[in-house]
Amino acid sequence: MAIIMRSEFDDIRAHIAAEPARPGDLLELAHALLDDLEQLRMREAILRSHYLGLLTAARATVAADAVGDLAPLTFLEHELARHGQLPDGEQAPRILADAAGAQAMLAHLDEPAPPRSRAPRGPRCGGVSRRLRS
Repeated sequence: MAIIMRSEFDDIRAHIAAEPARPGDLLELAHALLDDLEQLRMREAILRSHYLGLLTAARATVAADAVGDLAPLTFLEHELARHGQLPDGEQAPRILADAAGAQAMLAHLDEPAPPRSRAPRGPRCGGVSRRLRS
């Protein structure tokens, strides 16, 4: 999968913006797709930021525990509270069950997928006609 660099993305947007808009044209679709792509890139950046914060807090928690800190969970608790994810006592059994289920699924992630049946299928749908917004 090729990753579009920010400069390439900006060049594509500038090229499309330079073209005169015609209603129902593919350029309208291209503008919409570029807007969607920009939103996805921003969401990905935010998710990466949250992941980095959580990973840093988890590593700091393990390091604090390794050196005998009296409150090693402080880093992790702070990060979870910052995102409104600090569980209360009532949620503990459900969270532990969810974690056990997730670990079980992750254990099977590397297993090869079962072979798909080559049985003939029924008639296929050829698609649905779609119009651009006016």
